[in-house]
Amino acid sequence: MLGFDDIAQWRARIFSRLLSVVLVLGTIAAIPSVFVVVRHGVWTVAVMDGAALAWLFALWRLERVPYTFRVLNFLAIIYMVAICLMLKVGPVSQNYLMAPPVMAAILLGTVPGLLALAASAVILVFGITQFPSTLVGVGHEPLVTALLVTLNFSCVGALLTLSCGALLKGLSRSLDDVRGFAKSLESGQDALHAVNAELRLTSAALARLNDMVLIARAVDTPDRDQPIIFSNEAFQRRTGYTDADIVGRSMRVLHGPGTDPAVVKRIIESMHQGRPATAELVNYTKSGDPYWVEMELMPFTDDAGHISHWVVVGRDITERRHSADAIHRLAYYDVLTGLPNRRLMTERLDAMVAAANAGRGLGAVLYIDLDNFKHVNDGRGHATGDALLKHTAKSLANVVRKGDTVARLGGDEFVVLLDGLGTDVAGATGAALVVSDKIRAALAEDVTIDDQDYSSTASIGVALPTRPGQSVADLLRDADLAMYHAKAAGRNGVAMFETSMLDAAERQLTLGRDLSAALDNGELSMHLQLQVDHAGTPVGAEMLMRWRRGDGTFVPPDVFIPIAETTGMIVPLGQWVLRQACLARLALEAAGHPLQLSINVSPRQFRQPEFVAQVRAAFDESGVAPHAFVFEVTEGLLVEDFDMITAKMRELAALGIRFSIDDFGTGYSSLGYLKKMPLYELKIDKSFMRDTPHDANGTAIVQTILAMADHLGLRVVAEGIETEAQARFLADNGRPCMQGYLYCRPLPLPDLIARLDRGV
Repeated sequence: MLGFDDIAQWRARIFSRLLSVVLVLGTIAAIPSVFVVVRHGVWTVAVMDGAALAWLFALWRLERVPYTFRVLNFLAIIYMVAICLMLKVGPVSQNYLMAPPVMAAILLGTVPGLLALAASAVILVFGITQFPSTLVGVGHEPLVTALLVTLNFSCVGALLTLSCGALLKGLSRSLDDVRGFAKSLESGQDALHAVNAELRLTSAALARLNDMVLIARAVDTPDRDQPIIFSNEAFQRRTGYTDADIVGRSMRVLHGPGTDPAVVKRIIESMHQGRPATAELVNYTKSGDPYWVEMELMPFTDDAGHISHWVVVGRDITERRHSADAIHRLAYYDVLTGLPNRRLMTERLDAMVAAANAGRGLGAVLYIDLDNFKHVNDGRGHATGDALLKHTAKSLANVVRKGDTVARLGGDEFVVLLDGLGTDVAGATGAALVVSDKIRAALAEDVTIDDQDYSSTASIGVALPTRPGQSVADLLRDADLAMYHAKAAGRNGVAMFETSMLDAAERQLTLGRDLSAALDNGELSMHLQLQVDHAGTPVGAEMLMRWRRGDGTFVPPDVFIPIAETTGMIVPLGQWVLRQACLARLALEAAGHPLQLSINVSPRQFRQPEFVAQVRAAFDESGVAPHAFVFEVTEGLLVEDFDMITAKMRELAALGIRFSIDDFGTGYSSLGYLKKMPLYELKIDKSFMRDTPHDANGTAIVQTILAMADHLGLRVVAEGIETEAQARFLADNGRPCMQGYLYCRPLPLPDLIARLDRGV
């Protein structure tokens, strides 16, 4: 395609069209001319016309021939026609000589046009000199006439030639300018297209971005409304606002009651300073639903450096915040009650202890344990137990002040932190005890769960951070110790921590550590206490553990047995006792005194999954018959998992082992278990025999037990028989077996065998 801004292209187009026009016009003019010249016998002109037409036709067809060559041939054709006509027709044909300079100026340029004009002038001079002519005032002087005509021809020709050349030269410059402008415009248009493409891409990206985008026009005062001018699709999807709803309004329309004013204030301060801002805050949808957004506010400035717009990019972090809140609650709060857990309580307790150590005031720790909660949990199920724990949590929260902390440590243990009780120790202690009494009274109230009433008391230990350098662990331990003293005092009470409690706990800790080594050091031994019938004849013996330390000091069983239970040492001790009992039975058999031996079995030992297998292995290894042994268990064993316990008892009874309920009447279980268990014997606790037969109440209880046992066909052993009066009373009431100092103190096995050998 020809370029409109290229002069050479324009000349080529003009020349191509000129050839066509000249060829058509020449043909039209040549046909009548040929008839005329032939009629007058001027064959030279006819041949010239034919040759010129043929030459023109050839140039018209040869389009691939170089442009300049074709133009020069075209000018040559004109010169040929002009010279021929001048020679044959006369000076009238000199008008043909004007065409080549003009054509050359137009088709080739000014310089070729002037050269063509010179050629035309030479031809004109030559032609005029060949014809006689007269100029007015000059006469018949051919040379002068030729020169004057040529001079005038040259002036007119030069005027036309130079005018055409100047016109085309100006046109060329204009076209050059147009070409440069067009190139510049084209380049600018390309750049504009590129910018528009980028803008379209940016706009599409913003519109389809997953993050929410708002653009607001900046106003002079940042705390005033900044009108929104753009919102993308993500924002509209999340909030429910359309462009019509949001454009022109302030970003404050997104705020609501849950939006933190402090965060909004910080954003406005950043806008005052012209700085970007990032924040996490609660926004609200058009329908009023809250959602969390992580937003970044960025200023955009104009060419003068002034902030013209604010761009807000927001990301919905509602799920992340909910997950974070859930994780925080799992980490710091109890799942069942919603109260702070041990971790959060410890952090707050640490702050309270630090304040006390710094002299900024005292607080108090109330360690709360529900009394006999296990009975409710096991008897009524965990659902009822959980409901009772929730009720307890609510009751505690209602009693304490808003700034105090109620925490659940686990199970049925709670802790209350009372803060800000003043600097006076006596006043702070009194305030803590007052709150403790309120808590105890609140928890003692009946609660209805599933249409059934339950009562739950609590034992509370109170401790204050009064000792210098006292740590969180120390304070919590002190309150825990005080709580156990409240339980030991009969439950449903409050105990204030005293340093003597800590001393006792440390002694127990020392005893526990020494007890674990006593077995290996051979400090433990088994003594036997005889059991006799109403006539005083030995019928059995109870195996009793004794501990004499390496330094010769004696530790009573009622001191170290509870420690063994607490520390778990009772399990290996029980296994050792079983082996010692088997050896004692073999020794008694060898001495001719095959007495039945009673062994105390701890509830903790009995609940061991491998207990039955251990008993069977001990009998198999020693070769002793199991029927020679009575396992004494307490009523407390039957409180938990009654079905599992009775199943184990039946399995052991199938081996030949007999069972006795030790300290009968002092436990808390129902009497209904007596006919469901494979029992052999009941042991009347010595507390009932202490004042018998002089105490009416104790005597009635003993008589009731003897009558019940006789009805059930159970053997009875009365413990703690120390007087003849007690023995006579029993002989007159059922004749149970007896065990006590009246007949025999606990003796080492060799001493007991020696006594039996003497028949005493």
